[in-house]
Amino acid sequence: MENTKEMRTWLDDMGLDHPLVIAGPCSAETEEQVLRIAHSLKDTDVNYYRAGIWKPRTRPGNFEGVGALGLKWLQKVKEETGLKTATEVANRAHVELALEHDVDLLWIGARSTVSPFIMQELADALEGTDKIVLVKNPVNPDLALWLGGIERLHTAGIKKLGAIHRGFSTYEKSKYRNIPEWQLAIEFQNKFPDLPLINDPSHITGKRDMIFDVSQTALDLNFDGLMIETHHDPDNAWSDAAQQVTPERLVQIMDDLKIRKESDPEADYNSQLSNLRAQIDVIDNQLIDTLGKRMKVSDGIGGLKKSRNVAVLQSNRWNEILGKMILEGESKGLSEEFVLRMFKAIHQESINHQEKILKA
Repeated sequence: MENTKEMRTWLDDMGLDHPLVIAGPCSAETEEQVLRIAHSLKDTDVNYYRAGIWKPRTRPGNFEGVGALGLKWLQKVKEETGLKTATEVANRAHVELALEHDVDLLWIGARSTVSPFIMQELADALEGTDKIVLVKNPVNPDLALWLGGIERLHTAGIKKLGAIHRGFSTYEKSKYRNIPEWQLAIEFQNKFPDLPLINDPSHITGKRDMIFDVSQTALDLNFDGLMIETHHDPDNAWSDAAQQVTPERLVQIMDDLKIRKESDPEADYNSQLSNLRAQIDVIDNQLIDTLGKRMKVSDGIGGLKKSRNVAVLQSNRWNEILGKMILEGESKGLSEEFVLRMFKAIHQESINHQEKILKA
């Protein structure tokens, strides 16, 4: 699969003056709920109304969706509001039912993307369809696996393809439900700049009060759209209550977001500058996170040294680290002076952490 301008034809043909917006409840719960939310979104910038019909849950016993009955509710949404519809599919039966009920956009979830067997089954079921098919990133940060899933669909003759960035699972404590790993999404864009890329801030954050900031970062990084879970009564939603916003809040988010894509040369410069600065912000945040983890390891070393009454400063170890980092820095285009100054500061902070523990 090679990048071509034709990859974004389906999106360009929509002629939007704003990012693509896919919104609606995490799960279709009742016909009344589905229609009520849809009517609240029909006169907004929402382009596709989403609702989960089959819900993959980590543990059995949780609400797993209403099933095919919900597809009839989506048909009513289209009839009553004119909104196009979208839902997740995870196997051949889902695909056949969704196509039978004329769902306009299908997405493939992170748990499905992780399996080449599932992706091939879906590609076979969708072969030649003219529906839009979006592929969420796999639960683990594996770009090749993500692109491989999309390539299977491309090989099956599906023309209207795109990707959804919903973050990645981690065992580490994080402010995110799924850590964004923005650098991987940037690498995705570098490889396939014309393949539409949609951000899913709801699943990245897991918290409604963080959705705006993540959405803005995505737009600064030139994402093509957003998928935001929306519910008229989020706190009482049957699934993922904490990450859903009301239709009113969604409209406010869309109004407040800064859209940087314009056509004149000055705006193009500002857009490129904003994108590069956003990339720097992403990397700076990763640096702070990594340094924080490093100091936690230093705390562990301090505790071990205290238990054995060992001195904090180990000169031979420090000189060994410094020599390695200078050589590593040179290979990355960093000057020896910069590497020395940076690691002396890191080393001093590490010593401070260990001394604090020894004195405690």
